[in-house]
Amino acid sequence: MNSKIVNRKVCRISPHGPLSAALLVVVAGLSSGCGDSSAKSQQPQGSPGVPVKLQVAKSTTFNDTTDYVATLKSRDSAVIMPQVEGQITQIYVHSGDRVSTGTPLMQIDPSKQQATVKSQEDLQASKRADVEYAKQQYRRISSLAAAGVVSKQELDQARSALDAAEAQLRALQAQVSEQKVQLHYYRVAAPRAGVVGDIPVRVGDRVTNSTVLTTVDKPGTLEVYVYVPVERAPQLKMNMPVQIVDSPGELIASSRISFISPEVDNATQTVLVKAKISNDNKDKLRNSQFIRARVIWGTHQAPSVPVLAVSRIGAQYFAFVAEDQNGKLVAHQRALRVGEMIGNDYVVLDGIKPGDKVIVSGTQFLVDGAPVVPQG
Repeated sequence: MNSKIVNRKVCRISPHGPLSAALLVVVAGLSSGCGDSSAKSQQPQGSPGVPVKLQVAKSTTFNDTTDYVATLKSRDSAVIMPQVEGQITQIYVHSGDRVSTGTPLMQIDPSKQQATVKSQEDLQASKRADVEYAKQQYRRISSLAAAGVVSKQELDQARSALDAAEAQLRALQAQVSEQKVQLHYYRVAAPRAGVVGDIPVRVGDRVTNSTVLTTVDKPGTLEVYVYVPVERAPQLKMNMPVQIVDSPGELIASSRISFISPEVDNATQTVLVKAKISNDNKDKLRNSQFIRARVIWGTHQAPSVPVLAVSRIGAQYFAFVAEDQNGKLVAHQRALRVGEMIGNDYVVLDGIKPGDKVIVSGTQFLVDGAPVVPQG
């Protein structure tokens, strides 16, 4: 009995039983047909490409900026330091109090100075009595000299004694005035209206001329102190824009450079730059605060690409660009040099030019040279 199996890669015919010539021809034809089916199934089929989304890189205006750590300082803040030495006996205010000009802040023990003033005043009274006596003597001798009883020399001596006594009295009066002014310094008063700052001293502390007692701050304009490295100093110009930004990079205040130091700090090799900041947002800007100051060097044009289109390996950034190759789009990976972020886009300083077709989706399935098919 003859058996045959078709529609498979290999066709078999049982060797048992007699075969006629006609049957062999038929079997040969079927066997030939099986071989053709196997050859067709082994032919490779071309890949249509990875589906991706494309976005044309467009030119974007961006600022060439550098962020520096800066300090805010107030031109309306007074540091209170004593003009005399002594022990604090009383503190009249608390931190945060609002005071007006002349409001007493602290009292330094004036006992020693009061004793000095009392001694000078007593000595002044004694000198005043000496002057009165010298005047009487001069009038008496003047009368006698007019009558010819005493010589002119004695009259001149009396006049000289009176002049000396009056000069000593005037000198002593000046000393008394000076000591009274010094006594006035033992009561520390506010030099201006404002808000009392921190009070680091306590009653009983001994203070000197270099001791900081407190501060009196008047809310108003602040100045930002920016220390720019000397390498970039030649690019500094008056009225150059400066921005104050918070940690996430959000803008707090804007200003322009109002001062550029003519000297370089020898210790830090930086140049001091100042800009006035209007303190409208008192909750975010305070005196002596460290902040981020952004110096805007200029404005430039450059392409931008979405953040999702950019990958990073180590410190190098990459993106895929679809390029036409023999009538088909092929993905090619490019190394990028990126700048700041504007919204959800990177500013590309090098690696992509305006008009390039940037692949923004499906990049995880791509390799360099892979064919791509635009979607959407």
